[in-house]
Amino acid sequence: MAQNTNAKNLFSHEKVTFIRVDEGSEAQKIDNFLLKVLKNVPKSHIYKILRSGEVRVNKKRVNTSYRLKIDDQVRIPPITIEQEVPHIISPKQQQTAWLETNVLYEDEALLAINKLSGFAVHGGSGLNFGVIELIRHIRPKAKFLELVHRIDRETSGILLIAKKRSALVNMHDMMRHNRIEKKYIMMVDGEWKERKKIVELTLKKAFSKDGVRRVNVTEDENDSQNQISKSIFYLKKSLGPFSLLEAKLITGRTHQLRVQLAHLGFPILGDDKYGDFSLNKALQKKGLKRMFLHALSLKMKHPLTLEPLELIAPLPTDLDIFLSQQTL
Repeated sequence: MAQNTNAKNLFSHEKVTFIRVDEGSEAQKIDNFLLKVLKNVPKSHIYKILRSGEVRVNKKRVNTSYRLKIDDQVRIPPITIEQEVPHIISPKQQQTAWLETNVLYEDEALLAINKLSGFAVHGGSGLNFGVIELIRHIRPKAKFLELVHRIDRETSGILLIAKKRSALVNMHDMMRHNRIEKKYIMMVDGEWKERKKIVELTLKKAFSKDGVRRVNVTEDENDSQNQISKSIFYLKKSLGPFSLLEAKLITGRTHQLRVQLAHLGFPILGDDKYGDFSLNKALQKKGLKRMFLHALSLKMKHPLTLEPLELIAPLPTDLDIFLSQQTL
C-alpha cells in the first residue's frame, strides 16, 4: 500500500483583501472569522498578523476578542508562507474491486457488506485506507457514509454502513438496547461439550509496553473502566480436536468472543493475539491462513421503515474449505 508523502509548497495571498461582513459572520470573533476565511494558513500565523495590527476592522486595530458586526470591513494583509501540502494518494483498483461484489443489502438509508478478512474497517495504525475510506472513495457523490459498528480486521462478515444520519442514530439506539441480533461462527481448539453455554465475564482493556492493545478478563467489577461482556455459545459440530461454534452477542465489547473463548481454554483457530501460536503455525501449513471467525447473520428492524430485516453472509471459501477438510 502506498505511503503518505508531503511536499513543500507556498501558500500565497498576494494582495490586500477587504471583506465586508454579512449576516453569516455577524457576532463571530475576529480570530474565528480569519480561521474560516484563511483555511490554508496556520493558526499561529493568523494570531501573529492579528497581534501585529496587520488585520484591521474599519481601518482600526482590533484584538482577538472583537466580535464582528454587519457591514464591518475587514482588511486582510498579503500572506506568503511555506507549508506542508499532503500528497493525495488514491487506493489501488484491487483494494476497491471486492466492495461492490460483496454488497448484501442496500437502500437509501443503509448499506450492508460482507467484509473480507484482512481489511480494517477504518484507516489508522499504519493503514491509509480502511473499508469506510474505500467506500467513500468509490462513491464520491454520497452525502453521508458512516460506520454503524466495527469488526476486527481479521474477522470477515457483516458490516453495516449508514447512508443517513437518522439511520445511524436509530441503529446506535437499537444497539444500546440490544435490539440487533448478531451471530458469529467460529472454530475453536478443544472438545466443547455443552450444547448451549451462557458466558458472562468482566473485561479490562490494557496496553503492552509496545503500545499494542489487549483485553483481559478481570475479577474487578467495581472499576468503571471495566465492562461486562455476555455471549451465548452453541455447539454446531464436534470435529475431533476442534469444535465449530455459533455465538450470539448480548453485548458488543472489543475482542469479546476472542477473549472469552481463550479464557475458557478454547482459543479461536488462527487468532494471532489470544490464540495458540504454535497451533496457528501448524494450521497455516494445512491451509488456514487467517482467524476462523465470521460475522454470519444479523436481525433487526429497518432503522427507518421498521420492517424486519435479516442479513446472512455466507462462510468465506477459505473457511468453508478448511471446515470440509475437518469433516472428512
